[in-house]
Amino acid sequence: MRATLIYGAGDVRVENVPDPRIQQPTDAIVRVVRSCICGSDLWPYGSRPATEHGDRIGHEFLGVVEEAGSDVSGLKAGDLVVAPFVWADNTCDFCAEGLQTSCRHGGFWAADDVDGGQGEAVRVPQAQGTLVKLPVAEDSALLPSLLTLSDVFCTGHHCAVTAGVNPRTTVTVIGDGAVGLSAVLAAKRLGAERIILMGRHKDRTDLGRDFGATDIVSERGEEGIERVRELTRGDGTHTVLECVGLLPALEMSIGVVRAGGTISRVGAPQYDQVPLGFPEFLSNITLTGGVAPARAYIDELLPDVLDGKIEPGRVFNRTVGLDEVPDGYRAMADREALKVLVQP
Repeated sequence: MRATLIYGAGDVRVENVPDPRIQQPTDAIVRVVRSCICGSDLWPYGSRPATEHGDRIGHEFLGVVEEAGSDVSGLKAGDLVVAPFVWADNTCDFCAEGLQTSCRHGGFWAADDVDGGQGEAVRVPQAQGTLVKLPVAEDSALLPSLLTLSDVFCTGHHCAVTAGVNPRTTVTVIGDGAVGLSAVLAAKRLGAERIILMGRHKDRTDLGRDFGATDIVSERGEEGIERVRELTRGDGTHTVLECVGLLPALEMSIGVVRAGGTISRVGAPQYDQVPLGFPEFLSNITLTGGVAPARAYIDELLPDVLDGKIEPGRVFNRTVGLDEVPDGYRAMADREALKVLVQP
């Protein structure tokens, strides 16, 4: 089959790889019908050392079950399914606590002999606990929004939930990428009435307004902090959703959070130290967030997508075929595309 491999910074190729096959009775084989490129894929795309052999990549996909192992129940050939970006048994103690990202028997796509999502098919370990059956056909117009449940919308939702967003909280979202816009939509869904989006790409912030942002702040650094403070009578907001992963974004988060407030970070951190010192201690600032346990949220979010109450799939603004995936990476890295949908 055809699948995407990364060889180094800026070097993504689509090549032939072995077809997936059932290896354990808990496996399933899924034919991919939609996948996508994640913002987190851009970190290795920008910095990975060159290697002679490429590694599989991709962790977001929808597909149709082709074959299920003997220990898999509740799924059969022909079922359309969504796969969270981490596979898990969904039965261990961590999974029972809604922390499938720490599953004792789980793991990551494109690692340890597991297929990546940016290909024609995937062997899914722990298929019964991982996959969620979708009650639509594989040509449904809802597929882009359903695909966001594999990662990006669940990540935005996780950011809002861990920050404690509710109708009584004001919100600042830092970052106008797909995760930041998903966080805006999630905050609106949770009832927030004041949502300040910090971003400077007008096409993206316009979508942010459609998703529920009430104010746009295009300035960065100290100027951006001052602007948010002006909008909030000097106080800052109760919650800050940091959706970038770079130190300047975290520093802005600290600058705009209200005393007693919470910063949630879901941008994959590209720094080792967190600048929380005595002033933040005196202000009772909470730092939370982390990798989103998407499987814990899919059942809650799925009905709103199926009913059309939310359309998180609007974050996709370019669609490519599988052989065009390298160009999709380039487009996202060059900020020509917000998020790229892949249709094998």
